[in-house]
Amino acid sequence: MAGMGDNPFKKCINPTCNLTYKINNNILVCKCGSFLDIIYQKNFSRELIQTFYQRRNHGGNIYNESGVWRFRELINFANLDTEDFEQCSKILVSLDGSEGRQSKPYKMKKVSEYSLIDNDFLLLQPEGYNPSGSFKDNGMSTAVTHAKMINMNKIICASTGNTSASAAMYAANENIKCEVFVPKGEIAPGKLGQAFQFGAQVIEIDGNFDDALAYSLKEAQELGAYTVNSINPFRIEGQKTILYRALEYLDWNPPDWIVYPGGALGNTSSCGKAIMELYDLGWIKKIPRLLVVNAEGANTFYELTNGLFGGKKLEWNIGRPDLSLIKEYYDQKDKKGIKPRTKATAIQIGKPANLIKALRSIDFTNGIVTQVSDKEMSDGMALVGLNGFDCEMASGAVPAGIRKLRKEEIIKKDDVVVGILTGKQKDPRLSIDYHLNQSNRFSKPPVAK
Repeated sequence: MAGMGDNPFKKCINPTCNLTYKINNNILVCKCGSFLDIIYQKNFSRELIQTFYQRRNHGGNIYNESGVWRFRELINFANLDTEDFEQCSKILVSLDGSEGRQSKPYKMKKVSEYSLIDNDFLLLQPEGYNPSGSFKDNGMSTAVTHAKMINMNKIICASTGNTSASAAMYAANENIKCEVFVPKGEIAPGKLGQAFQFGAQVIEIDGNFDDALAYSLKEAQELGAYTVNSINPFRIEGQKTILYRALEYLDWNPPDWIVYPGGALGNTSSCGKAIMELYDLGWIKKIPRLLVVNAEGANTFYELTNGLFGGKKLEWNIGRPDLSLIKEYYDQKDKKGIKPRTKATAIQIGKPANLIKALRSIDFTNGIVTQVSDKEMSDGMALVGLNGFDCEMASGAVPAGIRKLRKEEIIKKDDVVVGILTGKQKDPRLSIDYHLNQSNRFSKPPVAK
């Protein structure tokens, strides 16, 4: 059970269970099978926002320079004196302050035009500027911090590429062993190369990401290794800082919409948790709506939440979602041999691990789940590039999803929208193939001389 006082603790998200656990152990899932939240008991004043601003003039303090640890009071699961640099340096894991450091919202005129939104109302935040090239570094810095706190010497994960790159990078920097399970032939070469480059033990699985995750969880249990996939609640804590940086840019005035690609749904879960916490603290008065964009070929969340399986919508239902509906859906997919299939391999996930927490986020924010085609994602990716920014195909789901909801007039023309571009392009073949094909709407094919 959790300790007394102001200490953070872990709590089961299942309201019929509500078991709590201390922080300093390797329990990442409740014994009832439900996921855990990290709960903080301190009620921070909104005046802390000024401290966050002041830390941007970091003065050589890497924890102030970090776009994750700059907000460390809001993710202080280690219960540190956050102003004690020596104490922070013994516990907090950082790649020299580089995680989240360059991540902030930008205006992109061509994307705005495509998305049918005025340039002043659309902001896109490229998380590909993280050191390993994706949003994963936000959560990996916190997950590996917890692993270090409890003296784990091996981390383990399954990955479509970005998680393995980030895990391997932080493990190498902390001199921790790292095993990554990847679906053979289903991972972008640029991402696989990173896992090798950073010294991870790569284990190829004859299957998809869902199969790789099952293998990795089994191995972690057998070996006593530390799982850094997004079932890990400490990873979710670091990913909350993506929202903090967006809000900071907006002077902590929430936008009308926040848009993410939908894969394993860790980002959806982390964003929802951050919004709930900030609202409870009284830091924000308006709750932004979440838009999650699935690929048509990997659209579990879309189908279940929109009632496209069995005619029944899967809902949070005050923490009591219909788990039998999820099981029936997965069983039918398995029986028919239907596997997720999209060129956006980062979100090619059929059984999103954070489905339940994501339901909670959609419920609290009155959110929406939609889907877009590979062609639409490719167009979105190309347009981001034509604005001078880099993003992978999965991130192209963001402008594509916004455009779709603008056409449906769900997103209004004067709504403020923040879209999260989750990673940079690590599979150059996708960009090359797009621009070599003159039939693509925004292609710039080479000219022979």
